[in-house]
Amino acid sequence: MTEVTSGIDLLSPVWTHLTQIQPVRGEGIYLYDAAENCYLDFTAGIGVVSTGHCHPRVVSAIQEQAAQLLFGQINCVLPQPTVLLAEKLKEVTPTAIDRFFISNSGAEATEAAIKLAKATTGRPNVIVFQGSFHGRSHLAMAMTTSRTAYRQRYQPLPGGIFVAPFPYTYYYGWDEETTVSFCLKQLNMLLYSQTAPEETAAIIIEPILGEGGYVPAPPAFLRALRQICDQHGILLIMDEVQTGFGRTGRFFYFEYADLIPDVIVMAKGLGSGLPISAVGATAAVMDKWLPGAHGGTYGGGSAIASAAACATIDVIQDEGLVQNAAARGQQLIQSLQALQERFPVMGDVRGKGLMVAVEFTTGNEPDAAIASAVQKACLKRNLMLLSCGTFRNVIRWIPPLLVNAAQIEAAVGLFEAALYEVVKQKNEG
Repeated sequence: MTEVTSGIDLLSPVWTHLTQIQPVRGEGIYLYDAAENCYLDFTAGIGVVSTGHCHPRVVSAIQEQAAQLLFGQINCVLPQPTVLLAEKLKEVTPTAIDRFFISNSGAEATEAAIKLAKATTGRPNVIVFQGSFHGRSHLAMAMTTSRTAYRQRYQPLPGGIFVAPFPYTYYYGWDEETTVSFCLKQLNMLLYSQTAPEETAAIIIEPILGEGGYVPAPPAFLRALRQICDQHGILLIMDEVQTGFGRTGRFFYFEYADLIPDVIVMAKGLGSGLPISAVGATAAVMDKWLPGAHGGTYGGGSAIASAAACATIDVIQDEGLVQNAAARGQQLIQSLQALQERFPVMGDVRGKGLMVAVEFTTGNEPDAAIASAVQKACLKRNLMLLSCGTFRNVIRWIPPLLVNAAQIEAAVGLFEAALYEVVKQKNEG
């Protein structure tokens, strides 16, 4: 047994840690430790602090609410901030989405959405996509296929989950049209060979794979899913846990495909750092959920989390953060593509808005070692970036939505220096 020498040793080793930094405060895109070292946080808490660290309006909303009401269990009372949050969610989602269930985390919201789909359709099965990440609870884990690490040693997992290929054009090495055609053909085969339409409750998809590598689904593919679901009475669930609330340069990614899902799963950027999630659906779907068929002690009851979410939505809208994400994302992609011309190890640069990926490859094969080395070289320069992808060869860029042009330029400059250092060492070695 390891001897305990500090509070860090008291934390469960199940957590992985990008750094050993212990920030004492945050402001915008920056984190500061006790020695006032400044770090550029291009992780945003894995997409959570959408409005930046400690946005004054969010902080003020939390402080004001804390002095009035901390918690009101939603089965007992109706906290006003939760009611207001439902109204604000109604404003930013499609007109047809008019009922909301509030919960604590993305995994909880995902499980709620699947329970809702099964209750509504009376069907047992669900289709997910290769590379997906839907959470770490047992059912959500069964729906997660981005890496074996998330499922290892937990088998057997819940059944009734079927996996279809995701249109990952760079991985397949095809053009977008060919990739979409292949994936739809395979999905059709799955409906004929493994889970019949009449026993399929839902198709759930991350419109941009998160842990699977920041791979955007082509809008044509999403539109085809909408047609397939309509044809067979299957519910289409959009897992917008990471893509929602302006992250991709639209309020939700499905807007790029000009479609309306039956169910939307939301979390991460909704609360600016406080734990909150939501499931949005039509009244026709939600009304088939029997009272008491789902719930939770804390879901919907945290007046503070709801107040933070309301303030977050207001800030995103009032300060034009969706538009900023689109503009800064374009700047970031163009800057990275310019680097790609000089560094062939950057096999692919992709993304939407401020959800951008660099995939590292050598000889057309995933190169996790280069990705890890570049990430560590960035950390030496106080630039925090996360990796992802099935083969851990992707570095993802996910700064707070209020990042400005100068900050993007500075981060890319640090990334370039780190990349140059790593490639030089590799060539010399």
